[in-house]
Amino acid sequence: MYAIIETGGKQVKVVEGQEIFVEKVSGEANDSITFEKVLFVGGDDVKVGAPYVEGATVTAKVAKQGRQKKITVFKFKAKKNYHRTQGHRQPYTKLVIEKINA
Repeated sequence: MYAIIETGGKQVKVVEGQEIFVEKVSGEANDSITFEKVLFVGGDDVKVGAPYVEGATVTAKVAKQGRQKKITVFKFKAKKNYHRTQGHRQPYTKLVIEKINA
């Protein structure tokens, strides 16, 4: 059984036991999080939401909070003596999918 959930403005296909990286979700390590924005549940019994499946939830456990590798943002305008350098590290949450309730 698998499901498609919406989190952080993105849609993610999940399976029980899978580890996923998503946009930062509040919670400490070993906390349990429930996603109620389930768009699709697949397997033997297929359910499609309009836009979300009624009564379907996905439960996940926070494995860790972290930040991705640093990227360099460089702005430059030719012949104007303008250049700016800036770094950015995007925060993420690593989740382990525990149960799909459909």
